[in-house]
Amino acid sequence: METFVDAGDGYRLWVETTGGEGLPPLLLVMGAGASGIAWPGELVARLARHHRVIRYDHRDTGRSTRAFHERPYAIRDLAGDAVAVLDALSIERAHVAGMSLGGYLVQLLLLDHPGRLLSAALWGTSVLGGARPDPEIRDEDLPGPDPRVLAMWEQMGQERDQEAELRWRVEHWRILNGGVLPFDTGEFEDLERRVAAHSGGWTASLAHALADRSGMERGGELARVTVPTLVIDAPEDPITPPPHAARLARAVPSARLVTIPGLGHALSRATVSPLADALIAHTRSAGAPGRTP
Repeated sequence: METFVDAGDGYRLWVETTGGEGLPPLLLVMGAGASGIAWPGELVARLARHHRVIRYDHRDTGRSTRAFHERPYAIRDLAGDAVAVLDALSIERAHVAGMSLGGYLVQLLLLDHPGRLLSAALWGTSVLGGARPDPEIRDEDLPGPDPRVLAMWEQMGQERDQEAELRWRVEHWRILNGGVLPFDTGEFEDLERRVAAHSGGWTASLAHALADRSGMERGGELARVTVPTLVIDAPEDPITPPPHAARLARAVPSARLVTIPGLGHALSRATVSPLADALIAHTRSAGAPGRTP
């Protein structure tokens, strides 16, 4: 089922739900500049055997309102959008999973809306800024993104024709995939064509890169989190490589760290089975949801 949700300040978010309404809800939170369509259909289908799966388009992505230059917002407002989606669907509590920027948003949900979360899962991300010093994994031990990724990001938003844009996006995914799991060019070409069809065009928005990042220095507060949390270590992630995941898991007392061998920063077919298995095992262990009347 597809619908639109009002998130305030004139923003409407495209939302899709898959799976039985009586199943425990699972909200998927995508990364920066990515629409909900970036969640692989095969992964959604696997999760929907056990959950009412909810994926949505962030502001300025997909079919959601694109108005950043007229009504700018902060990254932290995107976490509020996730709550707005739950409210609109009358979901009191949900399992929540986020990758990349979605992982930062899940951390904000853990801090500001713990009563709305049955469990949390996050990967492809790092601990929020301002985390307490860790004697075993120091901040200076955390590597930055691969230089190849940074070089691609310098070209983000440049004007290109459709075919050149498609080639750029697929090459970006090739680097994000890492060097272990197989990379199928056709798979990611199909993904980007679906994203373009869903979005109504090939113009990429830089809104999330330009959004206000204040209020994100809250890593020290993660020490009070009690929501069951799964941190997935993606050992081939070229954006947040090890030991970012281990540092995050150590910052959250309720967290459990699980490694998916070969996982990078892309969701290819090869990742669907191990990722679905890890998420389902985690939500199952966290228990059943509460629902509003």
